[in-house]
Amino acid sequence: MTTPRDDDLQHENAGQDVIAVDADDTELELVNRLEAHTGDGIRHRAFTALVFDDEDNVLLAQRAPDKRLWGTYWDGTVASHPVDGQSQTDATRQRLEEELGITPDQYDNLRLTDRFEYKRYFENAGVEHEVCAVLKLTLSDRELEPNEDEVAGLLWVPYERLHSNPEWYRQLRLCPWFEIAMRRDVR
Repeated sequence: MTTPRDDDLQHENAGQDVIAVDADDTELELVNRLEAHTGDGIRHRAFTALVFDDEDNVLLAQRAPDKRLWGTYWDGTVASHPVDGQSQTDATRQRLEEELGITPDQYDNLRLTDRFEYKRYFENAGVEHEVCAVLKLTLSDRELEPNEDEVAGLLWVPYERLHSNPEWYRQLRLCPWFEIAMRRDVR
């Protein structure tokens, strides 16, 4: 069982809450974000957003090395947690701007496409137990301003090729929630 370490208690996540949910994504209560990601975890609400361009390439973003969980892994494109009272789409808009400098005038088709529950442990550092919403959008303007505190690298990948042949991209170490979202995506 993983418990918070002293250095974890100083982590910024220790001062934030996430929304605990049941298996149907019904809100239960607010729980400490660090506690939700340690031990056996607490099921909570999350999202992953997949950003496409006009040629059906998906933007993969490498998580910054100092991320507590899955640092340096590749995500499809941003992932996070809505805060109390925030919709999944509003949370997505916020994280797109904070992490990549993508503003709403660069897209107009943000949409929820799926939702699933998963639980994955990361080394001895923690766990994700989330009901994860999948949102998608297509950029009309690919201009990006990545935040180095959040994003270590960016890579545009032909989505159909990645979706059909994920083993070709295994060396990228993809985040588990992105792999699940992609595997569930019926093209």
